[in-house]
Amino acid sequence: MCQRLGAGLVRHMPSCRLPRGLWAALALGILSACSTTPTSPQAFQIGLFGDTGYNTFEQQALPGLMADMNREPLAFVVHDGDFKSGGGICSDAVFTQALNFFQSSVHPLIFVPGDNEWTDCHRASNGSFDPLERLAKLREMFFASPESLGQRTLKLERQSEQASVEPTWAPYRENVRWVQGGVMFVGLNLPGSDNNFHGSTRGGGPSDEYLARLPITRAWLAQSFALARARNMAGLMLVIQANPEIEAFNQGKGHEGYRAFLTQLREEAQRFAKPVVLVHGDTHRQQINQPLKDAQGNTVPNFTRVETYGSPFMGWTRVTVDAQSPSVFSFEPRAYSPQR
Repeated sequence: MCQRLGAGLVRHMPSCRLPRGLWAALALGILSACSTTPTSPQAFQIGLFGDTGYNTFEQQALPGLMADMNREPLAFVVHDGDFKSGGGICSDAVFTQALNFFQSSVHPLIFVPGDNEWTDCHRASNGSFDPLERLAKLREMFFASPESLGQRTLKLERQSEQASVEPTWAPYRENVRWVQGGVMFVGLNLPGSDNNFHGSTRGGGPSDEYLARLPITRAWLAQSFALARARNMAGLMLVIQANPEIEAFNQGKGHEGYRAFLTQLREEAQRFAKPVVLVHGDTHRQQINQPLKDAQGNTVPNFTRVETYGSPFMGWTRVTVDAQSPSVFSFEPRAYSPQR
């Protein structure tokens, strides 16, 4: 069974043995309590997924997973990075295969890049590519258009479009935002492997790439929250690839590459004071919870973390977004089994 907690949180409880009649009664209650059916004319549904296609079995199952989402009346779908495994080749052919898969979505599809697509491509098992060259190729292939991927597209606002105001933003086409139904959505290039803090050396101080990108991503995040406040948005959903280790951050620990981001996100979420959702992948543990603590160690009540399914588990998360609801966001994990 499940229940809503905080900002639309759905938490699954362990199963237990109950009489058949009681299971039926409970099931009826569960459906009414946890249904993601829109509750107002402005409400809509979206899909979240990532970290899949890591082996031949998963690649063969991907069309079925996409078909599962294509059958739903979704406003759009978001992939939060890692369309291949960390040991897979970072070739143009692999990129093209992933792009063709994304384009098979009947819904607009927004892709946020992960470490497996660029920061880790220097590995011998990945083909010993230059990570910055691979990031440039991702921008060329996946982020060239002002619109989303998918058979039906969605107009996006890209950070690069503001290069006339701030020239250093010109390359960052992957940082995006869009608004639907009174809610703001933001995509940010913040990958695993410690946000590329050490670069390909994985040692010593921060990499030049990290130091260049840090103020740019921070500016995009600050500007997005400022616009959400100014436009009186009902909520904000932020999508990144990395698991930024929120629990370790709460204890003053964790990787340095995420510290500035989480400090800023905590401040912005508290100032916004409306539902904020952080979506990420990376560590392959499907979870929906409220882990962020304030400086005094108290749970930040308007913040929810959603981690999507990841290999070897396949699935997606259906989200109902309703600006008229106090929680704004509600979640339904949808496991996918190719055998069904």
